Amino acid sequence: MSLRAALAGIALFLAAMSHQNAGFAQPPPAEPGEDLSSSTEPLPLPPVPPRIAEGKGYGRCLDMLATDPSGADALAATLAATDGAEAAEHCHALAQVELGNPAAGAALLDRLAATSSAPAVSRAVIYGQADQAWTMAGNLARAYASASQALALSPDDPDLLIDRAIAALGLDNAAQAADDLSHALELDPKRADALILRATARREAGRLDDASRDIAAADALDPDNPDLLLERGIIRQRRGDLAGARADWQHVAELAPDTATGDLAEQNLALLQAGPRQ
Repeated sequence: MSLRAALAGIALFLAAMSHQNAGFAQPPPAEPGEDLSSSTEPLPLPPVPPRIAEGKGYGRCLDMLATDPSGADALAATLAATDGAEAAEHCHALAQVELGNPAAGAALLDRLAATSSAPAVSRAVIYGQADQAWTMAGNLARAYASASQALALSPDDPDLLIDRAIAALGLDNAAQAADDLSHALELDPKRADALILRATARREAGRLDDASRDIAAADALDPDNPDLLLERGIIRQRRGDLAGARADWQHVAELAPDTATGDLAEQNLALLQAGPRQ
């Protein structure tokens, strides 16, 4: 699974936590700075993290992140003399994220992006990684700020727009999320993840017809996506289609057991079975 796919799952998790369906599962929302990593799926780094410098040692350090983050961190400490300070700082920051210290890694990435001599597009990538790491750490306000810095440097990057929308959804800013996702879809209309997230944002804003259209468009692209089915079930439940909601959530439970999305589907199925609160 890519990091952005995992983060999209977090966005649906956070949005589902905040939806106000009477009697339905509503765990307390995350507080700023709360670590969500223990309650969500593992969030791996991209297979080949973007590079901001040259050097064999730097490349080897990045390649080690997924399999030996402690070794990568040790190697990063030696890179300044051979591959440059920025190479060393970048690999060290990413190693901290992979070692389970996403807030520390995110702060390092923000600092590197602000001070790097790399081109604007490369600095935007670093801010984007900081946004992702802050999201992993549960600090959505910092994630949103990093994503905004990234977009100031690279305003037409669909991935960065989606990342900022994820943070905005977690901060209950559905309008901003929908705007960013609409921009991303103008640039890349076949992004099922963006359609699903925009459906969530529009549903949060009470725009159920628009949300349903987004879900239909995403369904044509990726019909067995668990996040799509979770969201469609929520929309159907909102419309009073309890049989349809049940079918969607049962499908999620089958497709994605032992995940945040699957757990939410299971919770809502149990509450659907129990009936409305008296």
